[in-house]
Amino acid sequence: MSAGRIQEQQTATEQPGSTPIDPDYPVTPVPQHARKGFFSLMVVLLGFTIFTPTMLAGAALGKAFGLGELLVVIALGSAVLGTYVAVLGWIGARTGLTTVVMARYTLGTRGSKLASILLGGTQVGWYGVVVGTIGALTAQAFGWESYGAKAAVMIVVSALMCATAVYGYRGMYWVSLISTPLILILAFWVMFRSLDEVGGWAGLAAIHPDGSMPIAVAVTAVVGTFVSAGTQAPNWTRFGRSGGQAVIACVVGFLVGNGLMIFFGAIGAITFGEGDFVLVLFNLGMIGWGLFLLFGNLWKSNADAAYSFGVAGAELFNRPSKTRFVIFGSVIGTVLALVGVHEHLPQYLGLLGTFIPPLGGVIIGDYLARWRRTQMPEGEALPRFNWVNLGVYVVACAAAWVSGQFSFGIPPVIGIAVALVLSVALTRFGPQRPLAGVTQAIAVD
Repeated sequence: MSAGRIQEQQTATEQPGSTPIDPDYPVTPVPQHARKGFFSLMVVLLGFTIFTPTMLAGAALGKAFGLGELLVVIALGSAVLGTYVAVLGWIGARTGLTTVVMARYTLGTRGSKLASILLGGTQVGWYGVVVGTIGALTAQAFGWESYGAKAAVMIVVSALMCATAVYGYRGMYWVSLISTPLILILAFWVMFRSLDEVGGWAGLAAIHPDGSMPIAVAVTAVVGTFVSAGTQAPNWTRFGRSGGQAVIACVVGFLVGNGLMIFFGAIGAITFGEGDFVLVLFNLGMIGWGLFLLFGNLWKSNADAAYSFGVAGAELFNRPSKTRFVIFGSVIGTVLALVGVHEHLPQYLGLLGTFIPPLGGVIIGDYLARWRRTQMPEGEALPRFNWVNLGVYVVACAAAWVSGQFSFGIPPVIGIAVALVLSVALTRFGPQRPLAGVTQAIAVD
């Protein structure tokens, strides 16, 4: 799609008396009148990262490190993750574009389809994993043996998540605003209950771990928890009124929020032998609170996943609305859960995490090299393929994969760094003129 066509679509949705086809602007820049304040952004991003499965990564760390080393590992990993996502979030706020639409300018109008398939497909898979997990844990809580009961739970919760994503940014904001504070209160209560089991902070610090783990592997685990999902942070930060607001909101969500969930998982593993607070509550006989934590947490997180594959589908097929793609992707994810594929998907989807962070690195490098100090002229056609940046992406993916295979460095960070450095260094071999599609009016600081 040419930049001129993008601008035409934006103008058409903003004429007086007209109603946007989709108020979330999935394939066009978010106009100034639709931008949100810092509190709204923070709520949505914090709700995105307060995700109980992240605790499982923390549980592995809790078995390998003492309290002091544990805090250092979490701080390092969260700092890397938070910095990466904050830069992407800043670009999203400046351009008003989703990650997959930004990929049009980085990879070309046809090359960007790779990003839409990769990001959208991964999110559909994780959506199915979460729906299946909810069904399995609910059946465990009530002792249900019937497949029909488990399937009914999956279908009902998937419908709620799908409806929230269709409603868009507003739906995710209200779900996060209500559930996130309650979930955090409950999680802190479980943490303090855990500390009582070991004699407080002093008792926790005195515990010597049974296992071991290299620091690089541990930091990789922290970064890997949300680096793939964080690559899609612009889907929400594009609603920010300024780049500065987006940066702070990303830091709160991905450094503070994600770090807390990892720490909670580590505490649970050390004290109760179980990193997931949902299962801790089940074991304490608090079935109702455990189910609240399960549903409240995964509802909002999976709605974000549905929203992501919705906007990816809109870009892939050049459609101005995300709704049909949210519904279609939700159906596929639910079917995956119903047939039990979710039990085998996490490892495959985790492998895809190697190939997603380099995409963010290419976008960051290309933006900083070509667009940060220039205004983009209107009406300039985008190339079908930006072969230079596509080549950079392939090389960066290979570097990340080799890093993981031979256990050196932090694979996601290596992929991001290689992509960023090469995209900046090779800019002169790519399109020389600034690409169009984002007007001066939406390039906010």
